[in-house]
Amino acid sequence: MARANRLCAAAAAAVLALSGCAVIPVGGPFPIEEAGSGDSVTVPFQRLVAVEPQRGWSAQQVVEGLQAAMAAYADDPGILPKYLTEEARRVWKADGPVTVIDNGFRFDDVVENKEKKETIVTILGTKIAQINEDDTYVPVDPADDNKVSRAITLVKDRNGDYRVNLLPQGLLLTDADVRRAYRPTNLYYLNGTAAGTHEPDRLVADRVRLRIKATESFAETVVERVIQGPTSALQGAVGNEFPAGARVLSIRSSEDRVIINLAGPFRPSDTFREGLEAQLRASLSVNGLANGRSLEIQVEGEPFFSTGPLIVPANLPERWLAVEDRQVFYTSKGAVHLLGNDGEGRPLAGPAGQPGETYSGFAVSKDRDRVAARSTEGGIWVTRHAADGRWQQSIPGEKLTDPSWHRDGSLWTYDQQSGSVLRSYPSVSRGPEHVAAPALQGLDVTSLRMSRDGVRVAVLVGKKQVQVGALAGGGAGAMLSNFQTLISAEGEDEIRDIAWSDGEHLLVLVRTKAGQVVKEINVGDGETLQLPTTSKPLEHLAAQGDVILATTEDGNEILEYGRDKQTWAPKPATAVEKPIFALG
Repeated sequence: MARANRLCAAAAAAVLALSGCAVIPVGGPFPIEEAGSGDSVTVPFQRLVAVEPQRGWSAQQVVEGLQAAMAAYADDPGILPKYLTEEARRVWKADGPVTVIDNGFRFDDVVENKEKKETIVTILGTKIAQINEDDTYVPVDPADDNKVSRAITLVKDRNGDYRVNLLPQGLLLTDADVRRAYRPTNLYYLNGTAAGTHEPDRLVADRVRLRIKATESFAETVVERVIQGPTSALQGAVGNEFPAGARVLSIRSSEDRVIINLAGPFRPSDTFREGLEAQLRASLSVNGLANGRSLEIQVEGEPFFSTGPLIVPANLPERWLAVEDRQVFYTSKGAVHLLGNDGEGRPLAGPAGQPGETYSGFAVSKDRDRVAARSTEGGIWVTRHAADGRWQQSIPGEKLTDPSWHRDGSLWTYDQQSGSVLRSYPSVSRGPEHVAAPALQGLDVTSLRMSRDGVRVAVLVGKKQVQVGALAGGGAGAMLSNFQTLISAEGEDEIRDIAWSDGEHLLVLVRTKAGQVVKEINVGDGETLQLPTTSKPLEHLAAQGDVILATTEDGNEILEYGRDKQTWAPKPATAVEKPIFALG
Protein backbone atom coordinates (compact mmCIF):
# COMPACT_ATOMS: atom_id res chain seq x y z
CA MET A 1 0.00 0.00 0.00
CA ALA A 2 2.78 2.44 0.88
CA ARG A 3 4.49 1.90 -2.45
CA ALA A 4 1.22 2.28 -4.32
CA ASN A 5 0.55 5.57 -2.55
CA ARG A 6 4.03 6.86 -3.37
CA LEU A 7 3.75 6.13 -7.07
CA CYS A 8 0.15 7.11 -7.73
CA ALA A 9 -0.33 8.44 -11.23
CA ALA A 10 -2.40 11.53 -10.51
CA ALA A 11 -0.48 14.77 -10.71
CA ALA A 12 -3.05 17.34 -9.64
CA ALA A 13 -2.37 19.02 -6.33
CA ALA A 14 -5.84 18.29 -5.06
CA VAL A 15 -5.41 14.58 -5.70
CA LEU A 16 -1.99 14.68 -4.05
CA ALA A 17 -3.42 16.20 -0.94
CA LEU A 18 -6.19 13.65 -0.73
CA SER A 19 -4.10 10.55 -1.39
CA GLY A 20 -0.91 11.42 0.45
CA CYS A 21 1.07 10.77 -2.72
CA ALA A 22 4.43 12.51 -2.55
CA VAL A 23 5.99 11.58 -5.86
CA ILE A 24 4.81 11.74 -9.45
CA PRO A 25 6.40 10.35 -12.62
CA VAL A 26 7.23 13.06 -15.10
CA GLY A 27 6.70 12.35 -18.78
CA GLY A 28 8.86 9.27 -18.72
CA PRO A 29 10.57 7.48 -19.96
CA PHE A 30 12.09 10.44 -21.77
CA PRO A 31 15.59 11.28 -23.04
CA ILE A 32 17.88 13.16 -20.73
CA GLU A 33 18.34 15.98 -23.20
CA GLU A 34 14.67 16.85 -22.71
CA ALA A 35 15.55 17.55 -19.09
CA GLY A 36 18.03 20.17 -20.19
CA SER A 37 21.30 18.45 -21.04
CA GLY A 38 21.22 19.33 -24.73
CA ASP A 39 23.03 16.12 -25.70
CA SER A 40 21.74 13.05 -27.48
CA VAL A 41 24.29 10.63 -25.92
CA THR A 42 21.85 9.53 -23.29
CA VAL A 43 19.59 6.88 -21.79
CA PRO A 44 15.85 7.09 -21.07
CA PHE A 45 14.65 7.38 -17.50
CA GLN A 46 11.79 8.43 -15.27
CA ARG A 47 12.25 11.30 -12.88
CA LEU A 48 10.23 11.34 -9.67
CA VAL A 49 9.35 14.77 -8.38
CA ALA A 50 8.90 15.10 -4.63
CA VAL A 51 6.37 17.56 -3.17
CA GLU A 52 6.49 19.53 0.05
CA PRO A 53 4.57 18.26 3.09
CA GLN A 54 0.90 19.23 2.92
CA ARG A 55 -1.29 20.72 5.62
CA GLY A 56 -3.24 18.12 7.55
CA TRP A 57 -1.13 15.11 6.57
CA SER A 58 -1.05 12.27 9.10
CA ALA A 59 2.25 11.17 10.65
CA GLN A 60 2.44 8.20 8.26
CA GLN A 61 1.74 10.38 5.23
CA VAL A 62 4.57 12.69 6.26
CA VAL A 63 6.96 9.72 6.50
CA GLU A 64 5.76 8.51 3.08
CA GLY A 65 6.51 11.96 1.71
CA LEU A 66 9.90 11.94 3.42
CA GLN A 67 10.77 8.63 1.72
CA ALA A 68 9.72 10.08 -1.61
CA ALA A 69 11.92 13.12 -0.99
CA MET A 70 14.82 10.75 -0.28
CA ALA A 71 14.24 9.06 -3.64
CA ALA A 72 14.35 12.47 -5.37
CA TYR A 73 17.08 13.94 -3.15
CA ALA A 74 19.90 13.78 -5.70
CA ASP A 75 17.79 15.72 -8.24
CA ASP A 76 16.16 18.10 -5.79
CA PRO A 77 17.82 18.28 -2.36
CA GLY A 78 15.69 21.24 -1.32
CA ILE A 79 12.46 19.34 -0.67
CA LEU A 80 13.58 16.87 2.00
CA PRO A 81 14.67 19.52 4.58
CA LYS A 82 11.11 20.89 4.53
CA TYR A 83 9.98 17.65 6.19
CA LEU A 84 12.43 18.20 9.05
CA THR A 85 12.44 20.36 12.14
CA GLU A 86 15.22 22.88 12.55
CA GLU A 87 16.99 20.51 14.96
CA ALA A 88 16.78 17.57 12.54
CA ARG A 89 18.12 19.72 9.69
CA ARG A 90 21.21 20.49 11.76
CA VAL A 91 21.88 16.83 12.59
CA TRP A 92 20.79 14.71 9.61
CA LYS A 93 23.19 14.13 6.71
CA ALA A 94 22.59 12.39 3.38
CA ASP A 95 26.23 11.28 3.24
CA GLY A 96 27.40 7.69 3.53
CA PRO A 97 26.17 4.47 1.94
CA VAL A 98 22.66 4.35 0.49
CA THR A 99 20.62 1.56 2.09
CA VAL A 100 18.48 -0.34 -0.43
CA ILE A 101 15.41 -2.20 0.88
CA ASP A 102 12.87 -4.43 -0.81
CA ASN A 103 9.76 -2.96 -2.42
CA GLY A 104 7.54 -4.78 0.05
CA PHE A 105 8.48 -2.60 3.03
CA ARG A 106 5.71 -1.59 5.40
CA PHE A 107 5.00 0.84 8.19
CA ASP A 108 4.67 -0.48 11.71
CA ASP A 109 1.89 0.74 13.97
CA VAL A 110 2.14 4.47 14.64
CA VAL A 111 3.09 4.99 18.30
CA GLU A 112 2.12 8.25 19.97
CA ASN A 113 3.91 9.40 23.15
CA LYS A 114 1.71 12.09 24.62
CA GLU A 115 4.09 12.74 27.51
CA LYS A 116 6.96 13.62 25.16
CA LYS A 117 4.56 15.10 22.59
CA GLU A 118 6.04 12.98 19.82
CA THR A 119 4.93 10.28 17.42
CA ILE A 120 7.07 7.40 16.13
CA VAL A 121 6.52 5.77 12.72
CA THR A 122 8.71 2.72 12.04
CA ILE A 123 9.66 1.53 8.56
CA LEU A 124 10.06 -2.25 8.41
CA GLY A 125 11.72 -3.94 5.46
CA THR A 126 14.51 -6.20 4.28
CA LYS A 127 17.87 -4.79 3.25
CA ILE A 128 18.92 -6.17 -0.11
CA ALA A 129 22.02 -4.06 -0.82
CA GLN A 130 23.84 -0.84 -0.22
CA ILE A 131 25.38 1.62 -2.65
CA ASN A 132 28.68 2.87 -1.28
CA GLU A 133 30.08 6.33 -1.79
CA ASP A 134 32.38 5.02 -4.54
CA ASP A 135 29.22 3.86 -6.42
CA THR A 136 29.74 0.14 -5.76
CA TYR A 137 26.55 -1.87 -5.40
CA VAL A 138 27.03 -4.43 -2.63
CA PRO A 139 24.28 -7.05 -2.18
CA VAL A 140 23.77 -8.34 1.34
CA ASP A 141 24.78 -11.84 2.31
CA PRO A 142 21.58 -13.90 2.70
CA ALA A 143 23.20 -15.59 5.70
CA ASP A 144 23.16 -12.28 7.61
CA ASP A 145 20.24 -10.74 9.49
CA ASN A 146 19.02 -8.25 6.89
CA LYS A 147 15.90 -6.95 8.60
CA VAL A 148 15.64 -3.16 8.63
CA SER A 149 13.74 -1.26 11.31
CA ARG A 150 13.98 2.52 11.01
CA ALA A 151 12.18 4.57 13.64
CA ILE A 152 11.20 8.08 12.52
CA THR A 153 10.29 10.49 15.33
CA LEU A 154 7.83 13.29 14.55
CA VAL A 155 6.60 16.32 16.48
CA LYS A 156 3.98 18.93 15.66
CA ASP A 157 4.97 22.43 14.59
CA ARG A 158 3.24 25.64 15.62
CA ASN A 159 0.55 25.03 12.98
CA GLY A 160 -0.19 21.58 14.35
CA ASP A 161 1.40 19.77 11.39
CA TYR A 162 3.81 16.86 11.75
CA ARG A 163 7.51 17.35 11.08
CA VAL A 164 10.36 14.84 11.45
CA ASN A 165 12.52 15.57 14.48
CA LEU A 166 14.78 12.51 14.45
CA LEU A 167 15.73 10.00 11.75
CA PRO A 168 18.68 7.70 11.02
CA GLN A 169 21.54 9.14 8.98
CA GLY A 170 21.81 8.51 5.24
CA LEU A 171 19.39 7.78 2.43
CA LEU A 172 16.98 4.84 2.47
CA LEU A 173 15.77 3.82 -1.01
CA THR A 174 13.67 0.97 -2.30
CA ASP A 175 14.82 -1.42 -5.00
CA ALA A 176 12.35 0.27 -7.37
CA ASP A 177 13.89 3.66 -6.59
CA VAL A 178 17.34 2.33 -7.47
CA ARG A 179 16.18 0.62 -10.68
CA ARG A 180 14.51 3.84 -11.79
CA ALA A 181 17.30 6.28 -10.98
CA TYR A 182 20.52 4.24 -11.26
CA ARG A 183 22.08 2.29 -14.11
CA PRO A 184 24.44 -0.72 -13.79
CA THR A 185 27.56 0.52 -15.55
CA ASN A 186 30.95 -0.95 -16.44
CA LEU A 187 33.90 1.40 -16.11
CA TYR A 188 37.15 0.21 -17.67
CA TYR A 189 40.71 0.42 -16.38
CA LEU A 190 44.01 -1.23 -17.31
CA ASN A 191 45.54 -4.36 -15.81
CA GLY A 192 49.19 -4.71 -14.92
CA THR A 193 50.14 -1.08 -14.37
CA ALA A 194 49.10 -0.62 -10.75
CA ALA A 195 50.18 -4.07 -9.57
CA GLY A 196 53.43 -3.77 -11.52
CA THR A 197 53.12 -7.37 -12.73
CA HIS A 198 53.44 -6.69 -16.47
CA GLU A 199 52.69 -4.17 -19.18
CA PRO A 200 48.94 -3.57 -19.45
CA ASP A 201 47.36 -5.79 -22.07
CA ARG A 202 43.73 -6.09 -20.97
CA LEU A 203 40.87 -3.87 -19.90
CA VAL A 204 39.35 -4.62 -16.49
CA ALA A 205 35.66 -3.98 -15.84
CA ASP A 206 34.75 -2.12 -12.66
CA ARG A 207 31.00 -2.47 -12.05
CA VAL A 208 29.16 0.46 -10.48
CA ARG A 209 25.66 1.91 -10.13
CA LEU A 210 25.56 5.44 -11.53
CA ARG A 211 22.69 7.79 -10.89
CA ILE A 212 21.13 9.36 -13.96
CA LYS A 213 21.23 13.14 -13.78
CA ALA A 214 18.72 15.44 -15.41
CA THR A 215 21.39 18.12 -15.88
CA GLU A 216 23.88 16.15 -17.98
CA SER A 217 24.05 13.33 -20.50
CA PHE A 218 24.77 9.86 -19.22
CA ALA A 219 27.89 9.78 -21.39
CA GLU A 220 29.20 12.74 -19.40
CA THR A 221 28.33 10.99 -16.15
CA VAL A 222 30.23 7.86 -17.26
CA VAL A 223 33.35 9.72 -18.43
CA GLU A 224 33.47 11.84 -15.27
CA ARG A 225 33.24 8.68 -13.15
CA VAL A 226 35.98 6.91 -15.14
CA ILE A 227 38.25 9.89 -14.52
CA GLN A 228 37.75 9.55 -10.75
CA GLY A 229 39.43 6.15 -10.78
CA PRO A 230 38.48 2.62 -9.71
CA THR A 231 36.27 1.60 -6.82
CA SER A 232 37.53 0.15 -3.57
CA ALA A 233 37.30 -3.37 -5.04
CA LEU A 234 40.10 -2.56 -7.53
CA GLN A 235 41.93 0.17 -5.65
CA GLY A 236 45.67 -0.29 -6.15
CA ALA A 237 45.13 -3.14 -8.60
CA VAL A 238 44.44 -1.37 -11.91
CA GLY A 239 45.79 1.60 -13.83
CA ASN A 240 43.98 4.72 -14.99
CA GLU A 241 45.37 6.74 -17.89
CA PHE A 242 43.37 9.82 -16.91
CA PRO A 243 45.75 12.10 -15.01
CA ALA A 244 44.94 13.65 -11.65
CA GLY A 245 43.12 16.93 -12.23
CA ALA A 246 41.45 15.83 -15.47
CA ARG A 247 37.84 16.87 -15.95
CA VAL A 248 35.10 16.97 -18.58
CA LEU A 249 34.39 20.39 -20.06
CA SER A 250 31.67 19.26 -22.43
CA ILE A 251 30.36 16.37 -24.53
CA ARG A 252 28.58 17.13 -27.80
CA SER A 253 27.25 14.75 -30.40
CA SER A 254 25.98 14.55 -33.94
CA GLU A 255 24.72 11.68 -36.06
CA ASP A 256 28.20 10.29 -36.70
CA ARG A 257 30.49 11.80 -34.08
CA VAL A 258 30.83 12.40 -30.33
CA ILE A 259 33.13 15.24 -29.29
CA ILE A 260 34.56 14.97 -25.77
CA ASN A 261 36.29 18.14 -24.59
CA LEU A 262 38.57 17.53 -21.61
CA ALA A 263 40.85 19.65 -19.45
CA GLY A 264 43.89 18.61 -17.44
CA PRO A 265 47.59 17.71 -17.68
CA PHE A 266 47.31 15.21 -20.55
CA ARG A 267 50.47 13.69 -22.04
CA PRO A 268 51.12 13.49 -25.79
CA SER A 269 52.73 10.01 -25.91
CA ASP A 270 51.24 7.35 -28.18
CA THR A 271 51.23 4.65 -25.49
CA PHE A 272 49.32 6.92 -23.14
CA ARG A 273 46.77 7.71 -25.84
CA GLU A 274 46.27 4.03 -26.64
CA GLY A 275 45.32 3.19 -23.05
CA LEU A 276 43.14 6.30 -22.72
CA GLU A 277 41.35 5.49 -25.97
CA ALA A 278 40.74 1.93 -24.81
CA GLN A 279 39.21 3.12 -21.51
CA LEU A 280 36.95 5.65 -23.24
CA ARG A 281 35.83 3.41 -26.08
CA ALA A 282 35.00 0.48 -23.83
CA SER A 283 33.29 2.56 -21.11
CA LEU A 284 31.03 4.22 -23.70
CA SER A 285 30.34 1.43 -26.18
CA VAL A 286 29.85 -1.46 -23.73
CA ASN A 287 27.27 0.66 -21.88
CA GLY A 288 25.36 1.31 -25.10
CA LEU A 289 26.43 4.92 -25.52
CA ALA A 290 27.57 6.56 -28.76
CA ASN A 291 27.30 3.29 -30.69
CA GLY A 292 28.20 3.60 -34.37
CA ARG A 293 29.77 7.01 -33.89
CA SER A 294 33.41 7.99 -33.88
CA LEU A 295 35.03 9.77 -30.95
CA GLU A 296 36.87 13.06 -31.22
CA ILE A 297 38.87 13.86 -28.09
CA GLN A 298 39.83 17.46 -27.44
CA VAL A 299 41.85 19.06 -24.67
CA GLU A 300 40.53 22.55 -23.92
CA GLY A 301 39.09 22.76 -27.41
CA GLU A 302 42.24 21.62 -29.23
CA PRO A 303 42.24 18.30 -31.14
CA PHE A 304 43.96 15.49 -29.20
CA PHE A 305 43.03 12.26 -31.03
CA SER A 306 40.09 10.61 -32.75
CA THR A 307 38.80 7.05 -33.17
CA GLY A 308 36.79 5.01 -35.60
CA PRO A 309 33.09 4.20 -35.03
CA LEU A 310 32.21 2.52 -31.74
CA ILE A 311 30.74 -0.94 -32.10
CA VAL A 312 29.54 -3.48 -29.53
CA PRO A 313 31.56 -5.45 -28.72
CA ALA A 314 33.95 -2.54 -28.80
CA ASN A 315 36.24 -2.70 -31.85
CA LEU A 316 39.34 -2.06 -29.80
CA PRO A 317 42.87 -3.12 -30.66
CA GLU A 318 43.29 -6.89 -30.13
CA ARG A 319 45.62 -6.41 -27.17
CA TRP A 320 42.80 -4.97 -25.07
CA LEU A 321 39.81 -7.22 -25.73
CA ALA A 322 41.26 -10.26 -27.51
CA VAL A 323 39.45 -13.54 -26.95
CA GLU A 324 41.54 -15.79 -24.74
CA ASP A 325 42.63 -19.27 -25.84
CA ARG A 326 39.50 -21.43 -26.06
CA GLN A 327 41.30 -24.72 -26.55
CA VAL A 328 39.71 -27.34 -24.31
CA PHE A 329 41.92 -29.63 -22.24
CA TYR A 330 40.81 -32.35 -19.88
CA THR A 331 42.33 -34.92 -17.57
CA SER A 332 41.77 -38.64 -17.83
CA LYS A 333 43.52 -41.30 -15.75
CA GLY A 334 46.01 -38.76 -14.43
CA ALA A 335 47.02 -37.43 -17.87
CA VAL A 336 46.17 -34.17 -19.66
CA HIS A 337 44.47 -34.46 -23.04
CA LEU A 338 43.80 -31.91 -25.74
CA LEU A 339 40.25 -32.04 -27.14
CA GLY A 340 40.33 -31.97 -30.95
CA ASN A 341 37.83 -30.40 -33.32
CA ASP A 342 36.50 -33.86 -34.07
CA GLY A 343 35.56 -34.30 -30.43
CA GLU A 344 38.27 -36.83 -29.76
CA GLY A 345 41.07 -36.23 -27.28
CA ARG A 346 44.77 -36.92 -27.57
CA PRO A 347 47.32 -36.83 -24.74
CA LEU A 348 49.72 -33.90 -24.52
CA ALA A 349 53.29 -34.38 -25.62
CA GLY A 350 55.62 -34.81 -22.68
CA PRO A 351 55.19 -35.92 -19.04
CA ALA A 352 51.82 -34.21 -18.53
CA GLY A 353 50.28 -36.54 -21.12
CA GLN A 354 51.49 -39.71 -19.40
CA PRO A 355 48.81 -41.54 -17.33
CA GLY A 356 49.46 -42.26 -13.68
CA GLU A 357 48.42 -41.52 -10.14
CA THR A 358 51.21 -39.12 -9.13
CA TYR A 359 49.80 -35.79 -10.38
CA SER A 360 46.42 -34.08 -10.04
CA GLY A 361 44.82 -30.63 -10.04
CA PHE A 362 46.38 -29.75 -13.40
CA ALA A 363 46.56 -26.16 -14.73
CA VAL A 364 47.68 -24.93 -18.15
CA SER A 365 49.62 -21.65 -18.57
CA LYS A 366 48.53 -18.78 -20.86
CA ASP A 367 50.66 -19.82 -23.83
CA ARG A 368 50.10 -23.58 -23.27
CA ASP A 369 53.86 -23.94 -22.85
CA ARG A 370 53.71 -25.24 -19.27
CA VAL A 371 51.53 -27.50 -17.18
CA ALA A 372 51.42 -27.42 -13.37
CA ALA A 373 49.99 -29.99 -10.96
CA ARG A 374 50.02 -31.16 -7.36
CA SER A 375 52.11 -34.25 -6.69
CA THR A 376 51.62 -37.10 -4.24
CA GLU A 377 55.29 -36.52 -3.39
CA GLY A 378 54.35 -33.08 -2.07
CA GLY A 379 54.32 -29.61 -3.60
CA ILE A 380 53.43 -28.08 -6.95
CA TRP A 381 55.38 -29.41 -9.93
CA VAL A 382 55.73 -27.97 -13.44
CA THR A 383 56.68 -29.45 -16.79
CA ARG A 384 57.05 -27.95 -20.23
CA HIS A 385 54.49 -28.93 -22.83
CA ALA A 386 57.11 -30.68 -24.94
CA ALA A 387 58.26 -34.20 -25.65
CA ASP A 388 61.57 -33.62 -23.82
CA GLY A 389 59.94 -31.88 -20.83
CA ARG A 390 60.33 -33.19 -17.29
CA TRP A 391 58.59 -32.54 -14.00
CA GLN A 392 60.32 -30.09 -11.64
CA GLN A 393 59.14 -28.97 -8.24
CA SER A 394 58.25 -25.26 -8.26
CA ILE A 395 56.57 -24.82 -4.86
CA PRO A 396 57.22 -27.24 -1.98
CA GLY A 397 54.55 -28.03 0.58
CA GLU A 398 52.39 -30.80 1.99
CA LYS A 399 48.94 -29.18 1.93
CA LEU A 400 48.70 -26.91 -1.11
CA THR A 401 45.62 -26.00 -3.13
CA ASP A 402 45.52 -26.78 -6.84
CA PRO A 403 47.84 -24.43 -8.77
CA SER A 404 46.57 -21.39 -10.67
CA TRP A 405 48.50 -19.56 -13.39
CA HIS A 406 48.70 -15.77 -13.64
CA ARG A 407 48.92 -14.29 -17.13
CA ASP A 408 52.41 -12.93 -16.33
CA GLY A 409 53.71 -16.52 -16.04
CA SER A 410 53.66 -16.75 -12.25
CA LEU A 411 52.14 -19.75 -10.48
CA TRP A 412 49.94 -19.39 -7.40
CA THR A 413 48.72 -21.64 -4.59
CA TYR A 414 47.60 -21.46 -0.98
CA ASP A 415 49.55 -23.31 1.69
CA GLN A 416 46.89 -24.65 4.05
CA GLN A 417 49.51 -25.72 6.58
CA SER A 418 51.13 -22.31 7.04
CA GLY A 419 48.06 -20.28 6.06
CA SER A 420 49.93 -18.30 3.41
CA VAL A 421 49.74 -17.47 -0.29
CA LEU A 422 52.73 -18.67 -2.36
CA ARG A 423 53.92 -17.57 -5.79
CA SER A 424 56.69 -18.81 -8.07
CA TYR A 425 58.00 -18.04 -11.57
CA PRO A 426 58.77 -21.43 -13.16
CA SER A 427 60.11 -20.06 -16.46
CA VAL A 428 62.97 -18.28 -14.66
CA SER A 429 63.24 -20.72 -11.73
CA ARG A 430 62.33 -18.00 -9.22
CA GLY A 431 60.51 -18.56 -5.96
CA PRO A 432 58.58 -19.64 -4.18
CA GLU A 433 57.82 -16.41 -2.33
CA HIS A 434 55.14 -15.42 0.15
CA VAL A 435 52.52 -12.88 -0.95
CA ALA A 436 50.77 -10.92 1.77
CA ALA A 437 47.07 -11.67 2.14
CA PRO A 438 46.04 -10.50 5.63
CA ALA A 439 42.32 -10.94 4.96
CA LEU A 440 42.83 -14.69 4.43
CA GLN A 441 44.61 -15.35 7.71
CA GLY A 442 42.83 -17.98 9.77
CA LEU A 443 40.52 -19.02 6.93
CA ASP A 444 40.19 -22.54 5.59
CA VAL A 445 41.07 -21.70 1.97
CA THR A 446 40.45 -24.76 -0.20
CA SER A 447 40.83 -23.17 -3.65
CA LEU A 448 42.58 -20.06 -5.00
CA ARG A 449 41.95 -18.99 -8.61
CA MET A 450 43.55 -16.01 -10.38
CA SER A 451 41.32 -14.38 -13.02
CA ARG A 452 42.45 -14.27 -16.63
CA ASP A 453 43.06 -10.53 -16.61
CA GLY A 454 45.54 -11.03 -13.75
CA VAL A 455 43.77 -8.59 -11.43
CA ARG A 456 41.10 -10.38 -9.43
CA VAL A 457 41.43 -13.50 -7.30
CA ALA A 458 38.69 -15.81 -6.02
CA VAL A 459 39.05 -18.08 -3.00
CA LEU A 460 36.79 -20.84 -1.76
CA VAL A 461 36.64 -20.94 2.04
CA GLY A 462 35.89 -24.48 3.20
CA LYS A 463 32.79 -25.53 1.32
CA LYS A 464 30.63 -22.65 2.48
CA GLN A 465 31.86 -19.32 1.14
CA VAL A 466 33.47 -17.62 -1.86
CA GLN A 467 35.41 -14.39 -1.48
CA VAL A 468 36.79 -12.19 -4.26
CA GLY A 469 39.76 -9.82 -3.92
CA ALA A 470 42.42 -8.23 -6.11
CA LEU A 471 46.18 -8.28 -6.62
CA ALA A 472 47.54 -4.89 -5.60
CA GLY A 473 51.13 -3.67 -5.70
CA GLY A 474 54.06 -5.29 -7.44
CA GLY A 475 57.27 -7.12 -6.66
CA ALA A 476 57.97 -7.54 -2.97
CA GLY A 477 55.06 -5.19 -2.22
CA ALA A 478 52.45 -7.44 -3.87
CA MET A 479 49.37 -8.12 -1.79
CA LEU A 480 46.03 -9.85 -2.20
CA SER A 481 43.55 -7.39 -0.74
CA ASN A 482 40.10 -5.81 -1.09
CA PHE A 483 38.35 -9.11 -0.30
CA GLN A 484 34.56 -9.21 -0.15
CA THR A 485 32.18 -12.13 0.29
CA LEU A 486 30.58 -13.03 -3.03
CA ILE A 487 28.33 -15.93 -1.98
CA SER A 488 27.72 -18.08 1.09
CA ALA A 489 26.13 -21.53 1.11
CA GLU A 490 23.07 -21.73 3.34
CA GLY A 491 22.17 -24.56 5.70
CA GLU A 492 23.56 -27.88 4.55
CA ASP A 493 24.40 -26.63 1.05
CA GLU A 494 28.03 -26.98 -0.08
CA ILE A 495 30.07 -25.13 -2.69
CA ARG A 496 31.90 -27.77 -4.70
CA ASP A 497 33.85 -25.80 -7.32
CA ILE A 498 34.55 -22.34 -8.74
CA ALA A 499 35.83 -21.22 -12.17
CA TRP A 500 36.38 -17.86 -13.88
CA SER A 501 34.61 -17.39 -17.21
CA ASP A 502 36.18 -13.95 -17.73
CA GLY A 503 37.56 -11.16 -15.59
CA GLU A 504 34.22 -10.24 -14.07
CA HIS A 505 32.14 -13.43 -13.95
CA LEU A 506 32.69 -16.40 -11.67
CA LEU A 507 30.92 -19.74 -11.96
CA VAL A 508 29.98 -21.42 -8.69
CA LEU A 509 28.82 -25.03 -8.36
CA VAL A 510 26.58 -25.49 -5.30
CA ARG A 511 25.41 -28.90 -4.10
CA THR A 512 22.03 -28.73 -2.35
CA LYS A 513 19.64 -31.20 -0.76
CA ALA A 514 17.50 -31.04 -3.88
CA GLY A 515 20.45 -31.57 -6.22
CA GLN A 516 22.79 -28.91 -7.56
CA VAL A 517 22.87 -25.44 -9.07
CA VAL A 518 25.45 -23.63 -11.20
CA LYS A 519 25.48 -19.88 -10.70
CA GLU A 520 27.22 -17.34 -12.90
CA ILE A 521 27.91 -14.30 -10.71
CA ASN A 522 29.07 -10.84 -11.72
CA VAL A 523 31.72 -10.20 -9.07
CA GLY A 524 31.23 -6.43 -9.43
CA ASP A 525 27.65 -6.24 -8.16
CA GLY A 526 26.58 -9.80 -7.36
CA GLU A 527 24.12 -10.04 -10.24
CA THR A 528 23.47 -13.77 -10.59
CA LEU A 529 22.33 -15.98 -13.44
CA GLN A 530 21.31 -19.46 -12.38
CA LEU A 531 21.95 -21.98 -15.15
CA PRO A 532 19.40 -24.72 -15.85
CA THR A 533 20.00 -27.89 -13.89
CA THR A 534 21.00 -31.28 -15.23
CA SER A 535 20.01 -34.63 -13.82
CA LYS A 536 23.64 -35.77 -13.85
CA PRO A 537 25.58 -34.77 -10.72
CA LEU A 538 28.40 -32.38 -11.62
CA GLU A 539 31.86 -32.35 -10.08
CA HIS A 540 34.17 -29.82 -11.79
CA LEU A 541 33.68 -26.60 -13.78
CA ALA A 542 35.73 -24.81 -16.43
CA ALA A 543 34.75 -21.80 -18.51
CA GLN A 544 36.07 -19.41 -21.14
CA GLY A 545 33.73 -16.59 -22.10
CA ASP A 546 30.49 -18.10 -23.37
CA VAL A 547 31.83 -21.66 -23.24
CA ILE A 548 30.94 -23.41 -19.97
CA LEU A 549 32.01 -27.00 -19.32
CA ALA A 550 31.44 -29.42 -16.47
CA THR A 551 32.37 -33.00 -15.75
CA THR A 552 29.97 -35.45 -14.21
CA GLU A 553 30.61 -36.88 -10.78
CA ASP A 554 30.99 -40.39 -12.17
CA GLY A 555 33.94 -39.16 -14.27
CA ASN A 556 32.38 -40.37 -17.47
CA GLU A 557 31.89 -37.32 -19.69
CA ILE A 558 32.14 -33.59 -20.33
CA LEU A 559 28.92 -31.57 -20.54
CA GLU A 560 28.80 -28.24 -22.37
CA TYR A 561 26.25 -25.58 -21.52
CA GLY A 562 24.69 -24.02 -24.61
CA ARG A 563 23.48 -20.48 -23.94
CA ASP A 564 21.40 -20.51 -27.11
CA LYS A 565 19.49 -23.68 -26.19
CA GLN A 566 19.76 -23.28 -22.41
CA THR A 567 20.71 -26.94 -22.02
CA TRP A 568 23.67 -29.13 -21.09
CA ALA A 569 24.86 -31.41 -23.91
CA PRO A 570 27.54 -34.15 -23.73
CA LYS A 571 30.76 -33.87 -25.71
CA PRO A 572 32.27 -37.03 -27.27
CA ALA A 573 35.23 -37.42 -24.87
CA THR A 574 34.77 -40.12 -22.23
CA ALA A 575 36.49 -41.17 -18.98
CA VAL A 576 36.95 -37.49 -18.18
CA GLU A 577 37.98 -36.31 -14.73
CA LYS A 578 38.21 -32.52 -15.12
CA PRO A 579 37.86 -29.95 -17.95
CA ILE A 580 40.60 -27.30 -18.27
CA PHE A 581 41.13 -24.01 -20.09
CA ALA A 582 44.38 -22.09 -20.08
CA LEU A 583 44.48 -19.72 -17.08
CA GLY A 584 41.11 -19.44 -15.33
